[in-house]
Amino acid sequence: MKQIDLRSDTVTRPTPAMRKAMAAAEVGDDVYGDDPTVNRLEAVAAERLGFEAALFTGSGTQANLVSLMSHCSRGEEYIVGQQAHTYKYEGGGAAVLGSIQPQPLDLEPDGTLDLERVARAIKPDDFHFARTRLLCLENTQGGKVLPLDYLKRAGTFARAKKLRLHLDGARIFNAAVKLEVDVRELTAPFDSVSVCLSKGLGAPVGSVVCGGRDFIREARRWRKVCGGGMRQAGILAAAGLHALDNHVERLADDHHNALQLAGGLQRFEQLQVDMAKVQTNMVFVDLDGDLCRDLAAHLQAAGILISPGQPLRLVTHLDIRSRDIATVLKAVGNFLRQWGRTATKRRKGRTTA
Repeated sequence: MKQIDLRSDTVTRPTPAMRKAMAAAEVGDDVYGDDPTVNRLEAVAAERLGFEAALFTGSGTQANLVSLMSHCSRGEEYIVGQQAHTYKYEGGGAAVLGSIQPQPLDLEPDGTLDLERVARAIKPDDFHFARTRLLCLENTQGGKVLPLDYLKRAGTFARAKKLRLHLDGARIFNAAVKLEVDVRELTAPFDSVSVCLSKGLGAPVGSVVCGGRDFIREARRWRKVCGGGMRQAGILAAAGLHALDNHVERLADDHHNALQLAGGLQRFEQLQVDMAKVQTNMVFVDLDGDLCRDLAAHLQAAGILISPGQPLRLVTHLDIRSRDIATVLKAVGNFLRQWGRTATKRRKGRTTA
């Protein structure tokens, strides 16, 4: 029985073609700068995203961390969303390892940060305060695509306020495919961008950070400090190159499958799905906590993996096909019918008692 894993787009397996590219990769010692496949990946990523240079890192967390540490010094501050990955899901690395103070703000419903609120959060030039140096955005944010005009306004705003602007673009190619624009239109306002290769693009490991040459030189130093110097990393870089060449346009399939999944789930009265929020490859479902745990256990027995949560997040990806969505919907329907009959019996039992 095929396992259908909807926990995240990080769970993908390398395709046979990707494995072939990895096996054939020409390698060297990347710390010396002579791994030709890593060098090629960095050059391709920089050109593809519209920057002077790029750096291959072991993870998205590392990519964001070295970016923050390259932009900010000890005792300085970055402004970020409360639900942003760099603030909430990366172990507090900027504060712990970089002595960089985060200033989190609530996100707007569309995933943006209100620039007027950002302006009010910028600290005065006074020794009582941390120096505000950086504004950090995320695209996509919870599966939502930041509007193109907002990104342009954010770039203008950051320059006017003398802030640097970093994008956690882990799923930036999902955003570009959704908007049907060249990804460089989305990255142009930023001083630096991190891009994950091991999520929707399907590589087994790695991210890239893109920016100016001086910035990447500094980021390379911080990567070494963070233990990120790799040796014959071309085997991994080859997977990233294959992903960039072959797995970008197909992200539209993931978006289609997410819509198919959301549309099917919203037909069940026990589940609430806001279709307006289904923009890329994520579906969020509101349901009772006990019901969610029982559903997860039922689906796991059927070979379908989800992560219980409030709300429940389901993610489509390279290893999910349209027929898998039909299988999931059938399994959910079977469970909810059983759950409904059990709930009815419980109510009747309480009434009789």
